[in-house]
Amino acid sequence: MNQRRSDPKSREPRRSANQATVSQRILARTERAARVANFPDLRNNGILARALIIYVAMVTAYAIATSTEFRDVAINIAIGLGLSLPVAAVVALVWVGASGVLRKLAYWQAAALLFVTCFVASWVASALFGGMAWRAIALSMMGLAAVLIYFDTLGRALSPAVTEARLQALQARIRPHFLFNAINGVLGVLRADPRRAEAALEDMAELFRAIMRDNKELKPLNDEVVLTRQYLDLERLRLGDRLRVDWKIDKMPGDALVPPLLLQPIAENAVYHGIEPSNQPGVIEIEVTLLRGNVIINVRNPFVEQVGLHHGGNKMAMGNIRERLALHFDAEAQMTAGPRDGRYHVQIVLPYRKSGDKKTLL
Repeated sequence: MNQRRSDPKSREPRRSANQATVSQRILARTERAARVANFPDLRNNGILARALIIYVAMVTAYAIATSTEFRDVAINIAIGLGLSLPVAAVVALVWVGASGVLRKLAYWQAAALLFVTCFVASWVASALFGGMAWRAIALSMMGLAAVLIYFDTLGRALSPAVTEARLQALQARIRPHFLFNAINGVLGVLRADPRRAEAALEDMAELFRAIMRDNKELKPLNDEVVLTRQYLDLERLRLGDRLRVDWKIDKMPGDALVPPLLLQPIAENAVYHGIEPSNQPGVIEIEVTLLRGNVIINVRNPFVEQVGLHHGGNKMAMGNIRERLALHFDAEAQMTAGPRDGRYHVQIVLPYRKSGDKKTLL
């Protein structure tokens, strides 16, 4: 009997192993919960384009599978589109109109509502147009299933937890450049004008409070302009009259929501590549307007070829901004950059969103 009794100490490793297993299971469940896809917003142009491509691809695949000869494929595609297109239009209209409600539901609940809508619309369309009900229903259901499965997979890959981590990493890459340039600006006047340097340090402290915040959410454009003004004021300490800034923001929608640190890195590039390499004064022109529901940001600076050891280009900042625009707006935002008419021109076009607008990517 004594041999069957186990030492309490011998149970500790097993208990620790069990505790570790439980912790791992809890962590795995937490990670799976974090990687749940939000229901896609069909009002986003990028999502709408993907859904349309998948829909046409499914109809084409169905036409190929049901064709006995190659010459019948085109005819079957036309018939398939004719049968399913009215249904797809109805489902799309319901999806867009009820997007706010659908995004509050679980993914499977929203998908079930759309499947019911698709089934009813398919049956009504076949009755009205005299088509074969089973074929219209099959085509519509297959197309909708393919679209929803695709967006569920994509949504898990770009889940809020994953997207947030990517955004935080992108923000972290910008901050060291900002810190380095701001400190250089203060050092430039520290000995010559201590009082001015002291005031600049106070401004820099305010800047760092703003830049070190949790910047994963969209911010009002007004905040970006204030931040960029403060940064350029610090750079003016170092560059003096060589740096001139022409702000054209009379028509700017200040309440427009934009990714944080959108404008400041572009202004930093303009200073580094357009002002620093030249001994002559240069003008950075920053223009922000609202046109047909889009916010248009234009930044122009002198275009200077490589001079001496000055770096010929910093692709990190521009690539960083492009990726963050894609994460927030998908295909609805565009960015172009390059020489134009003797100046370097950066243009950003993004949809006008303001506080309270819940229309987001995924």
